[in-house]
Amino acid sequence: MLAVDDEQNIADLISMWLKDEGFRVETAGTGREAIDKFHELKPSLIILDIMLPDIDGWEVCRTIRKESNVPIIMLTAKDMETDTVVGLELGADDYVTKPFNPRELVARVKAVLRRSGTETTTQDGGIIDFEDIVIDIGTREVKVDGKDVMLTAKEFDLLKQLAANPRIVFSREQLLERIWGYDFFGGPRTVDVHIRHLREKLGEDPSEPRFIETIRSAGYRFKGR
Repeated sequence: MLAVDDEQNIADLISMWLKDEGFRVETAGTGREAIDKFHELKPSLIILDIMLPDIDGWEVCRTIRKESNVPIIMLTAKDMETDTVVGLELGADDYVTKPFNPRELVARVKAVLRRSGTETTTQDGGIIDFEDIVIDIGTREVKVDGKDVMLTAKEFDLLKQLAANPRIVFSREQLLERIWGYDFFGGPRTVDVHIRHLREKLGEDPSEPRFIETIRSAGYRFKGR
């Protein structure tokens, strides 16, 4: 696990609390160091401060997302809704503002790791196959037209939820509860952001949906062709 913050006391605090819970933690104080340690350590999760002295956390997140779907929790003093949306747009899995309660941060880390793990199985050996799209629940891999598609942990969980229930329409609130959990403080717009990302990554033509279909203004459904 990697904790990135230019304030050493905060990085040490995060490290101490997570180590007490049995996690192995490394720290970084700059964006470039974070990227280097990401490549070196291949962490299971990254806690990423936005305000860094060289390149900001958003750029670090953007760089990492080009090659990995490792869970990322953004940590920042900013608490404006627009800042939260920017983090989600870049592929962050959760967002915690300073000052924070260390117990809450640990709980969020555990929740993100739990949701990014394999929690359920499906028929056919854990494979959901909708003709052009194949979702491997065990390996958390997705292929469209035979090509690998890289999804974040939340995007995969959302896709799995929709794909496993093709005839059910979910409201945004239901998806927030099932994918993000009761302890998530974000709003329904979070679902919209992730649905849009899925559409783009799955190669949907907005005028002719292939996989995900918008149902009225309140819910989403997975559409198997």
